[in-house]
Amino acid sequence: MASTTADLASSETVRSIFVTGLQNAHALEKEAVQLMSRQLERLENYPEMSDILRRHMQETEQQIRRLDEMLHTFGEDRSLLKDVATQFMANLAAAGHMPMADEILKNTFANHAFENFEIAAYMSLIAMAEASGYGRFVPALQETLREEQNAAQAIRDQIEPITRKYLMREAQGLKADR
Repeated sequence: MASTTADLASSETVRSIFVTGLQNAHALEKEAVQLMSRQLERLENYPEMSDILRRHMQETEQQIRRLDEMLHTFGEDRSLLKDVATQFMANLAAAGHMPMADEILKNTFANHAFENFEIAAYMSLIAMAEASGYGRFVPALQETLREEQNAAQAIRDQIEPITRKYLMREAQGLKADR
């Protein structure tokens, strides 16, 4: 017999999965803040990308607050271990691109991929919320999803212009890596 939404809403397992998903999203957003912070510290010649990252970093701080509020309604908190681990990984990832001659390109590709990962995570959280009786969280999750989609599109729209700018700077013997 198939489970109904009412069955899912009363399931402690489903509640636990949803809370874990919220904690994972929280850790993901903390990772995003670290990635963007490290990149913004180094960006010199690509103000268009700096603008995107600064704007999205402000959105990300709001997203973290929304996730905190959702977790608190369950009497839960973020997972400190996950937050610390993902922030550490973000710093390693950012450092991994630093010595590259085409650091700006690597960061742009990675940022686009990361935003799409976040989009998938929020689509999943929305499906969980709808299926398990936690529909009151859907508007906040949809707001975050839209922000991630907009950031992904903004970064995608910059792939070609930044690539061309990078090539031009390299050809002119100018600092182009960041």
